[in-house]
Amino acid sequence: MSANRSGGAERLIDPDARVHPEAVLGAGVAVGAWTTIGPGVAIGEGSWIGEHVVIRGPTRVGRNNRIYPFCAIGESAQIKGLDDDPVSRIEIGDGNVLREYCSVNRGSPKDQGVTRIGNENYLMTGAHVAHDCRVGDHTIFANHATLAGHVEVGDHAFLSGFCAIHQFCRVGESAFVAGGAMLWHDAPPFVIVGGDTARARGLNRVGLRRRGLSAEEIDGLRRAYRVLFREGLTRAEAQARLDAMAPASVYLRRLADFVRASTRGIAR
Repeated sequence: MSANRSGGAERLIDPDARVHPEAVLGAGVAVGAWTTIGPGVAIGEGSWIGEHVVIRGPTRVGRNNRIYPFCAIGESAQIKGLDDDPVSRIEIGDGNVLREYCSVNRGSPKDQGVTRIGNENYLMTGAHVAHDCRVGDHTIFANHATLAGHVEVGDHAFLSGFCAIHQFCRVGESAFVAGGAMLWHDAPPFVIVGGDTARARGLNRVGLRRRGLSAEEIDGLRRAYRVLFREGLTRAEAQARLDAMAPASVYLRRLADFVRASTRGIAR
């Protein structure tokens, strides 16, 4: 791998890589052999791009990311009959890891035209983020976790292997989607969902403890979980109870707000 300089910034680009002269690479960016980086791509300092990766623009990748071999980032939205839209783009934050064979598609004109991935996320082998998705910070996608278009994933969510999220669904913060789950509705924050048609299975206590929530905060969410899923209430009745509980903590408020905003319904 040879060192190259552009605008005073040292880059390590393998001689067998293909980096377009209009691509912008920050200081210390390493690019592996047989990787292709197209025009309209910007990669922040300290990022490492492995072998056989394809990144097409418009795509912005932040600092200190690691993108492993055979990832495909920046291809157009997978919408039949849609002409390629050169304006739609991808924005990826800092400190993310995308393991082998991950794919991230650009946004589409049918939405805001951008697919976003935040900071410090870990996407394992074969994970897919479709057009117009919004992924927060500190999430984990296990092998082959798949998002359809327009999906939103909150901070600290965990998507297990081979789960599939239907288009326009939301996965709340610190939610846990079990392996092989088929999610047709919204997964509320702090909740474990699973099954062929995913339903609530319990509170994500392990994830909440790892995140640093206190025992009191977790106990409040446990009571809210019972209201939402175990007392046989209608959604309107459960919403009223959640709203009454919400002032007790910021997490209860977020849960109540998430349920209220759901248009697809929640996975009950």
